[in-house]
Amino acid sequence: MSKLKVMDLFCGTGGFSKGFENTGAFRVDYGVDLLPVAVETFKMNHPEAVALADDIRSIRLNSVAERAGLSPEEPTVIVGGPSCQGFSSIRPYRSTHEEDPRNTLFEEFASYVNYFRPPVFVMENVVGLATHKKGSTIEQIQECFDSLGYSSDWRIMNAAHFGVPQKRERLVLIGAQSGINIVFPVPTHAGQFKTIGVRDRSRHLLPLPFNDEPSLFAGEEPKLPDALTAMEAIGDLPPVAAGECISEYDLPPQNDYQLARRRNSIRLDWHVATDHTKRMLDIIRHAGSNIAAIPQHLISSGFSSSYSRLDPDYPAVTLTVNFVHPASNKCIHPFSHHGLDPEIHIRH
Repeated sequence: MSKLKVMDLFCGTGGFSKGFENTGAFRVDYGVDLLPVAVETFKMNHPEAVALADDIRSIRLNSVAERAGLSPEEPTVIVGGPSCQGFSSIRPYRSTHEEDPRNTLFEEFASYVNYFRPPVFVMENVVGLATHKKGSTIEQIQECFDSLGYSSDWRIMNAAHFGVPQKRERLVLIGAQSGINIVFPVPTHAGQFKTIGVRDRSRHLLPLPFNDEPSLFAGEEPKLPDALTAMEAIGDLPPVAAGECISEYDLPPQNDYQLARRRNSIRLDWHVATDHTKRMLDIIRHAGSNIAAIPQHLISSGFSSSYSRLDPDYPAVTLTVNFVHPASNKCIHPFSHHGLDPEIHIRH
């Protein structure tokens, strides 16, 4: 069976589309992102795809079709996470040949959908989109796709419920042409976590028996494995001191997750701990579950989660781009005296 082509908009390093590719049913043919360094990584993840480092608003869609060998006549799935800012005027019928710097990035995503007419598209975003302007923004987005001839639906997904050792919530919206049913995935791991998204439980993809979806099983529900913890993810990495680099494993993988991350490799290329200042190391040595563990004379301010350690027995909190800076969030190693290193971050 031939594979469906995938276009990855706002592609970053290509992780979103890599998930599609890993199912074996899709082939990534195109990616675009503003950051050249991200696109270089996308190319490594998808060497056969056409990848552009450019502002999506400056690229003509007919040029995309020509360069990527795509056309509105062949089935192509579109995925992406556009920044949904400035929803003052969504214009779904904007000409695809016009250059308009006022267009929001969401409008560009909608324009690709309108031009290539994919049977299905998937858009992800921050959970705050669900409650932005008291829910009117997400309604406006769905009305836009409805005007293009697509039905759509959305849910809040927590990555910890799908085998990722991180409590990361995202809003996922799926759109489909008439006649195609929208079906959301079923969580593979158990766990009850506080949500920063909407309170409506029906909008959350929760593991059985906590969800409100009708059971697909007769009789007793299958028992799901617990969500992966931080140490289940990184416990096989050799300890490093601040500023130290270690390039080889000293333990075998302890579970399937660690085994999958290694891919039979014995070499570590990114296991480098941040070389913290003496003052920061003094703070880190006192670190606990929250900022209250730090003596007041060592710090002047910070959020409750600042200067705190990850809990080894639970999935990590949502990690940000500042994961090496303990002042910004909860990113200190559960036991060692340093912030998370790049290798740990990648393995999440």
